[in-house]
Amino acid sequence: MRALKQIRLPHYDYKKNGYYFVTMCTNYRKALLIGKTKDVVAQFIEQLPVKIKGLQVDYYSIVPTHVHIILILENCDLKVGEIIRRLKALITKYAALKLWQPNYYEHVIRNENALRDIRQYIINNPEKERLNFEELSAQYPFGVQVNWATTATRYRWPNKLGNYTT
Repeated sequence: MRALKQIRLPHYDYKKNGYYFVTMCTNYRKALLIGKTKDVVAQFIEQLPVKIKGLQVDYYSIVPTHVHIILILENCDLKVGEIIRRLKALITKYAALKLWQPNYYEHVIRNENALRDIRQYIINNPEKERLNFEELSAQYPFGVQVNWATTATRYRWPNKLGNYTT
Protein backbone atom coordinates (compact mmCIF):
# COMPACT_ATOMS: atom_id res chain seq x y z
CA MET A 1 0.00 0.00 0.00
CA ARG A 2 1.32 3.43 -0.93
CA ALA A 3 1.94 5.86 1.93
CA LEU A 4 -0.02 9.11 1.89
CA LYS A 5 1.91 12.36 1.74
CA GLN A 6 1.67 14.43 4.94
CA ILE A 7 -0.19 17.61 3.97
CA ARG A 8 -1.18 18.94 7.39
CA LEU A 9 0.64 21.72 9.20
CA PRO A 10 3.06 20.16 11.69
CA HIS A 11 2.35 21.01 15.33
CA TYR A 12 -0.92 22.83 14.46
CA ASP A 13 -3.95 22.12 16.64
CA TYR A 14 -6.81 21.49 14.20
CA LYS A 15 -9.24 21.72 17.12
CA LYS A 16 -8.36 25.40 17.57
CA ASN A 17 -11.17 27.96 17.18
CA GLY A 18 -11.29 29.42 13.69
CA TYR A 19 -12.27 29.02 10.06
CA TYR A 20 -11.14 26.05 7.95
CA PHE A 21 -11.51 25.61 4.19
CA VAL A 22 -11.84 21.92 3.27
CA THR A 23 -12.01 20.20 -0.12
CA MET A 24 -13.03 16.55 -0.42
CA CYS A 25 -12.53 14.93 -3.84
CA THR A 26 -14.43 11.97 -5.23
CA ASN A 27 -12.68 8.69 -5.88
CA TYR A 28 -10.48 9.13 -8.99
CA ARG A 29 -12.21 12.52 -9.41
CA LYS A 30 -15.16 10.82 -11.09
CA ALA A 31 -18.35 12.85 -11.47
CA LEU A 32 -20.18 10.98 -8.69
CA LEU A 33 -21.85 13.86 -6.83
CA ILE A 34 -24.95 14.25 -8.95
CA GLY A 35 -28.66 13.63 -8.48
CA LYS A 36 -29.59 11.85 -5.25
CA THR A 37 -25.98 11.60 -4.14
CA LYS A 38 -25.54 15.37 -4.32
CA ASP A 39 -28.73 15.83 -2.28
CA VAL A 40 -27.54 13.34 0.34
CA VAL A 41 -24.16 15.07 0.63
CA ALA A 42 -25.92 18.43 1.10
CA GLN A 43 -28.19 16.96 3.81
CA PHE A 44 -25.27 15.52 5.76
CA ILE A 45 -23.29 18.77 5.52
CA GLU A 46 -26.27 20.78 6.75
CA GLN A 47 -26.74 18.34 9.68
CA LEU A 48 -23.13 18.71 10.87
CA PRO A 49 -23.79 21.65 13.25
CA VAL A 50 -26.71 19.77 14.79
CA LYS A 51 -24.64 16.63 15.38
CA ILE A 52 -21.34 18.21 16.44
CA LYS A 53 -21.21 20.74 19.27
CA GLY A 54 -19.12 23.83 18.55
CA LEU A 55 -19.23 23.44 14.76
CA GLN A 56 -20.86 25.69 12.17
CA VAL A 57 -20.87 25.44 8.39
CA ASP A 58 -20.16 28.88 6.96
CA TYR A 59 -20.48 28.00 3.28
CA TYR A 60 -20.31 24.96 1.01
CA SER A 61 -20.53 24.01 -2.63
CA ILE A 62 -20.97 20.61 -4.26
CA VAL A 63 -19.79 20.00 -7.82
CA PRO A 64 -19.75 16.56 -9.49
CA THR A 65 -16.10 15.81 -8.63
CA HIS A 66 -15.58 17.49 -5.25
CA VAL A 67 -17.03 19.38 -2.29
CA HIS A 68 -15.82 22.67 -0.80
CA ILE A 69 -16.76 23.52 2.79
CA ILE A 70 -15.86 26.36 5.12
CA LEU A 71 -16.11 25.11 8.70
CA ILE A 72 -16.16 27.32 11.79
CA LEU A 73 -14.91 25.74 15.01
CA GLU A 74 -15.81 27.38 18.34
CA ASN A 75 -14.87 25.26 21.34
CA CYS A 76 -15.50 22.15 19.25
CA ASP A 77 -14.77 18.76 20.79
CA LEU A 78 -13.44 17.33 17.50
CA LYS A 79 -10.53 18.14 15.22
CA VAL A 80 -11.18 19.03 11.57
CA GLY A 81 -9.83 15.64 10.46
CA GLU A 82 -12.28 13.74 12.67
CA ILE A 83 -15.19 15.86 11.44
CA ILE A 84 -14.31 15.13 7.82
CA ARG A 85 -13.71 11.44 8.55
CA ARG A 86 -17.17 11.13 10.12
CA LEU A 87 -18.84 13.06 7.31
CA LYS A 88 -17.22 10.94 4.60
CA ALA A 89 -18.01 7.71 6.46
CA LEU A 90 -21.70 8.57 6.91
CA ILE A 91 -22.13 9.54 3.26
CA THR A 92 -20.27 6.45 2.05
CA LYS A 93 -22.35 4.18 4.29
CA TYR A 94 -25.60 5.70 3.07
CA ALA A 95 -24.62 5.60 -0.61
CA ALA A 96 -23.06 2.10 -0.35
CA LEU A 97 -20.43 3.25 -2.84
CA LYS A 98 -16.78 4.24 -2.53
CA LEU A 99 -17.21 7.96 -3.11
CA TRP A 100 -14.11 9.60 -1.69
CA GLN A 101 -10.38 9.80 -2.15
CA PRO A 102 -8.63 8.70 1.05
CA ASN A 103 -7.56 12.18 2.12
CA TYR A 104 -8.82 15.77 1.95
CA TYR A 105 -7.32 19.20 1.43
CA GLU A 106 -7.58 21.89 4.09
CA HIS A 107 -6.50 25.45 4.58
CA VAL A 108 -6.53 27.37 7.84
CA ILE A 109 -8.21 30.71 7.12
CA ARG A 110 -6.25 33.33 9.03
CA ASN A 111 -7.94 36.66 8.19
CA GLU A 112 -11.04 38.33 6.70
CA ASN A 113 -9.41 38.92 3.28
CA ALA A 114 -8.60 35.23 2.92
CA LEU A 115 -12.13 34.30 4.01
CA ARG A 116 -13.63 36.67 1.43
CA ASP A 117 -11.38 35.31 -1.34
CA ILE A 118 -12.14 31.69 -0.48
CA ARG A 119 -15.89 32.36 -0.41
CA GLN A 120 -15.59 33.98 -3.85
CA TYR A 121 -13.59 30.99 -5.10
CA ILE A 122 -16.28 28.60 -3.86
CA ILE A 123 -19.03 30.66 -5.52
CA ASN A 124 -17.19 30.69 -8.87
CA ASN A 125 -15.97 27.09 -8.74
CA PRO A 126 -19.09 25.35 -10.17
CA GLU A 127 -18.96 27.60 -13.24
CA LYS A 128 -15.22 26.97 -13.63
CA GLU A 129 -15.84 23.22 -13.42
CA ARG A 130 -18.50 23.43 -16.13
CA LEU A 131 -16.20 25.47 -18.36
CA ASN A 132 -13.37 22.94 -18.03
CA PHE A 133 -15.63 20.20 -19.38
CA GLU A 134 -16.81 22.46 -22.22
CA GLU A 135 -13.18 23.21 -23.15
CA LEU A 136 -12.42 19.48 -23.29
CA SER A 137 -15.44 18.90 -25.51
CA ALA A 138 -14.25 21.67 -27.83
CA GLN A 139 -10.76 20.16 -27.98
CA TYR A 140 -12.10 16.67 -28.68
CA PRO A 141 -15.33 17.22 -30.65
CA PHE A 142 -15.62 13.55 -31.60
CA GLY A 143 -14.81 12.32 -28.11
CA VAL A 144 -17.22 11.41 -25.38
CA GLN A 145 -19.48 14.26 -24.34
CA VAL A 146 -20.11 14.75 -20.66
CA ASN A 147 -23.69 14.00 -19.65
CA TRP A 148 -24.10 14.71 -15.92
CA ALA A 149 -27.07 12.38 -15.69
CA THR A 150 -25.13 9.30 -16.85
CA THR A 151 -21.50 9.83 -15.82
CA ALA A 152 -21.83 8.39 -12.32
CA THR A 153 -21.76 4.69 -11.61
CA ARG A 154 -24.97 3.03 -10.47
CA TYR A 155 -25.94 3.93 -6.91
CA ARG A 156 -27.41 1.57 -4.38
CA TRP A 157 -30.00 3.10 -2.08
CA PRO A 158 -31.82 1.38 0.77
CA ASN A 159 -35.50 0.66 0.22
CA LYS A 160 -38.11 0.96 2.98
CA LEU A 161 -36.97 -2.34 4.50
CA GLY A 162 -33.34 -1.20 4.60
CA ASN A 163 -32.25 -3.54 1.78
CA TYR A 164 -30.01 -2.12 -0.93
CA THR A 165 -31.12 -2.18 -4.55
CA THR A 166 -29.48 -0.97 -7.74
